[in-house]
Amino acid sequence: MTTTNTHSNHGTHSTHSTHSTHSTHSNAGDKQNVTVIGLGRMGTALAAAFLDAGHPTTVFNRSPGKAEPLVARGARRAETVAEAVAASELVVVCVLDYPAVRELLDPVAAALRGKTLVNLTSGSPEQARAEAEWAAGHGIGYLDGGIMTTPPGIGDSASMILYAGAPELLATHRPALAVLGDPVDLGPDAGLASLYDAGLLGLMWSVFGGWLHAAALTGADGVRAEDFTAIAVRWLRTVAWFLSAYAGQIDTGEYPGDDATIDIQVAAVGHLLHAAETRGVDNRLPELHLAMMKEAVAAGHGADSYARIIEAFRK
Repeated sequence: MTTTNTHSNHGTHSTHSTHSTHSTHSNAGDKQNVTVIGLGRMGTALAAAFLDAGHPTTVFNRSPGKAEPLVARGARRAETVAEAVAASELVVVCVLDYPAVRELLDPVAAALRGKTLVNLTSGSPEQARAEAEWAAGHGIGYLDGGIMTTPPGIGDSASMILYAGAPELLATHRPALAVLGDPVDLGPDAGLASLYDAGLLGLMWSVFGGWLHAAALTGADGVRAEDFTAIAVRWLRTVAWFLSAYAGQIDTGEYPGDDATIDIQVAAVGHLLHAAETRGVDNRLPELHLAMMKEAVAAGHGADSYARIIEAFRK
């Protein structure tokens, strides 16, 4: 979920061979050999998680010095991308952007044939789908991923990592990939991991913005942010219930206002704006929500649920 080098996308694959130059598992046990290409903060965290779980791990970075701490923990440093790719059937790449992925891997595409490439580089759905096509054209199994955490969250089963591409590839490599975080299968469309990632980040920033506005509002009367947030987190559980209910309405295109109509919520936002304005709090965020609600009311939808506002975003 990081905005830089944290994650990204999915793809298709061709049937891959059972064997290649190196075996899938180490002779020392039933732990799959893994290669990690790219040792920024996220790539380093990924490699460390594989090492912690006992996977024989080969690492490569253009600046070789970044590999030293991992080598000290037992990783094998590859001197070239070709050497890194040859070491494992499962190759994980996490670099700056998609052009960097292609620059690194295009020269070794033949060596990747029959292997599985997991691309955890941040990018767009379109880039992910193009990368999946490139991989399929070279006989490379491809999964694109979106990492919904920051580097400290890698290795925590509570952290989600989204994957798109061939579901059978994720099933095959799930034991290894699960050491990074909970693997969530989004299906065969290569672009869905980055698409979900973008949407989830937007949701996160919206929640942050609303929370900060609320903390400024309550803080103006001396309420500590920690005290308010304890209640806010509990309230978010109720908000999550509304989201689940509204999702069904969005999918059907019907917005019955049987919980709280837009008319009622327009009045409620008015109370929020008054309280914030009185306390000198910037109201630009709630004013945007109010403007969108008023547009829906003016169009004759005041008796609908808040989910109706999605039609304003769709413009």
